[in-house]
Amino acid sequence: MIAKRHTKLGEENGEAWANLSMRVLRALFNFAAGKYEDSQGRSLIPENPVKRLSQTRAWHRVGKRTGHIKASQLAAWFQGVLALPNETHLQLLILTGLRREEAAAKLKWENVDMSAKTFTIIDSKNHNDHTLPMSDYLFELFSKRKALAVNGYVFPRTGAEGHIVEPRKQTAKVTMASGVEFTVHDLRRSFISIAESLDIPAYSLKKLLNHSGSKDVTGDYIQIDEERLREPMQKITDFVLKSAGLRETAEVISFDKKRQHG
Repeated sequence: MIAKRHTKLGEENGEAWANLSMRVLRALFNFAAGKYEDSQGRSLIPENPVKRLSQTRAWHRVGKRTGHIKASQLAAWFQGVLALPNETHLQLLILTGLRREEAAAKLKWENVDMSAKTFTIIDSKNHNDHTLPMSDYLFELFSKRKALAVNGYVFPRTGAEGHIVEPRKQTAKVTMASGVEFTVHDLRRSFISIAESLDIPAYSLKKLLNHSGSKDVTGDYIQIDEERLREPMQKITDFVLKSAGLRETAEVISFDKKRQHG
């Protein structure tokens, strides 16, 4: 049954989705095996049926996703985004590298400091508080959102959750308008790719992305606060906006002005 269901999921929803579904099912069986016992302490789930996929080497071979928005696509992508009314969520994602759930369920006004121009994700994926500085453009985005605030979330939504969950309609509209296909997580990869191309120091980039789990002992000793991240954040914002045609790539000096300074 497990093997057949795995195959069917792969055909209907894609191989990556099939693998993920079975990993969730495997985790549930493992939890049940440790949780539920008979009167003599023996597990009621003596065997995890999902292990059949490993025994028969039936797991789908799925390569790592590498999708991201290229610099040459940013102009079209931004025009598609700006065509949507009050759309700042997708802009925030590509300018901060935040994970989807961090920019939705965990981004609250009580943790946004407009005076210090910082915002904090409480209890992030790594179970720590993640504070980032705002670039000039990000400050404008937060100011616009603040003016439209209806509850405690920066990106509210009517419904039980109270916040945006999955911006599928927005991404579909942007793709249709711009011709640039992307997923929400592609925006995080885009942020990383841009930062790397700008030679942002590795430890600063790691801090911006809130990455952990590295075996780099030296990195554990380096403490980087949000103020040291302000310049890299601004640098990334400038690159994105210049590539999108929303900010001049260089200062233009007229001949008359040049003669006056001459």
